[in-house]
Amino acid sequence: MILELADIRIHPGQQAEFDAAILRGIGSVVSTAKGFRGFKVNKGIETPERYILQIFWDTLENHTVDFRGGPLFTQWRAIVGPYFAQPPVVEHFVLVGKSD
Repeated sequence: MILELADIRIHPGQQAEFDAAILRGIGSVVSTAKGFRGFKVNKGIETPERYILQIFWDTLENHTVDFRGGPLFTQWRAIVGPYFAQPPVVEHFVLVGKSD
């Protein structure tokens, strides 16, 4: 399993609208993508315009090729993109260990 980690910064004062948009976008678009396994999204306390989105994929290619290279990515960005203050920083990770 692959973890996509997106560090998102939105325009100030749009947190409530973005909260709804990101959940709608994941629920209606991203969750239908090939290899999607789940997500977590957290909002900053000290920096309320900062969000950390974690999406779990079966493979790296499910995100980089299947999702980003297909029509779902355009739909996703149409929902959340207007809130971005800058392009998100996105990286991918593999699990080394975890607690229960």
